[in-house]
Amino acid sequence: MASFSPVLWSADPDAPGVPTVGVEEEFLLADPSTGHLLPISAHVVEVAGDLGGALELELTRAQVEINTPVCRTMAEVRERLAFLRSTAAEAASRCGGTLLAVGTAPADDAPGPPITDDPRYHTINKAYGQLAPENVVCGCHVHVEVPDREAAVQVCNHVRPWLPVLLALTANSPIHHGVDTDYASWRSVIVGRWPCAGAPPYFESLAHYESAVDTAVGSGSVLDEKMVYWDIRPSSHLPTVEVRVSDVQSTVDESVLFAALVRALVMTSLQSIRDGVAAPRTGDDALRMAYWRASRDGLDGMGVDLDTMRPVPAVDLLHRLLRHVEPALAATGDLQAVQTLVGELISDGNGASRQRRAFRHDHAVTDIVALVAQHAEQDRSPDNVA
Repeated sequence: MASFSPVLWSADPDAPGVPTVGVEEEFLLADPSTGHLLPISAHVVEVAGDLGGALELELTRAQVEINTPVCRTMAEVRERLAFLRSTAAEAASRCGGTLLAVGTAPADDAPGPPITDDPRYHTINKAYGQLAPENVVCGCHVHVEVPDREAAVQVCNHVRPWLPVLLALTANSPIHHGVDTDYASWRSVIVGRWPCAGAPPYFESLAHYESAVDTAVGSGSVLDEKMVYWDIRPSSHLPTVEVRVSDVQSTVDESVLFAALVRALVMTSLQSIRDGVAAPRTGDDALRMAYWRASRDGLDGMGVDLDTMRPVPAVDLLHRLLRHVEPALAATGDLQAVQTLVGELISDGNGASRQRRAFRHDHAVTDIVALVAQHAEQDRSPDNVA
């Protein structure tokens, strides 16, 4: 297992006006001895509340979600994620389960856990059939503050060409139902079956975006704006842009890395907007091809250069992203931490690579469970809190 070096996330950004950020993470609840899912979410949420950590229910009874408060710095994001993960893990343990930070269910749990007893979730289950019980997936979502919804739409246009690179970096779901899928992010494949998912189209304006949402809802394809599951979107209820492309990450610092990169992309986009730089009008088909390659290869293989539409090493695209956001990362004080973690992920592998290595020898789901437990223990180690 990779053991990441302790990193120092900035607690005091150098630049004024750095946007705030919030992070949501979803987790599976499983039997610690077998990896099979356990429908214990309601009990886990109750116990976590008694421990001082507020968790949320998810679509199925074998999932829970954590949400940080609004944070100014990545040091604060790390502190809150570490506390909430630790609390959720302790609550799961007291309920006879374990918390799995993986993007898809590694054990064969067909037909899937029961749907959570909630009117909205029952409506989704009835409307979308087998899509709902098979959507046992866990992601990491990052909200970044923006001035208004018009700016949010423009930021989405600037960030969307980078979504495949973020997907490759954060892939953490190669094992699904007891088999190696040969994909780094099988979660992204599952999520892509919903009517509005993956990369959004280019939008000319907020009015264009709202018209597209109205069309999706009016067609009956989605229930409401909340079901527009594009991987970047203006929040329906907050002054933020939400980036949803990532699998849930194996470790706290990998989640903070994703949040730092997303905030840096938003800051870079806002500066481009102020400078009058137009967003690339990357075609939907081109992005779809880049998405497929990113979900397939992760960091270990190739990506698609959207300028030439030719395959290039995924790590080359990641380095290109780092150069693009370097001024923003320097302004927030997170550049060194990001460079350190990215270097270690390239050297030792991201979550998908590490899962695959653990699974390869005996093809045992319990090896995935053990790996996740080791990562959780690493997160709790005082030596890993810079």
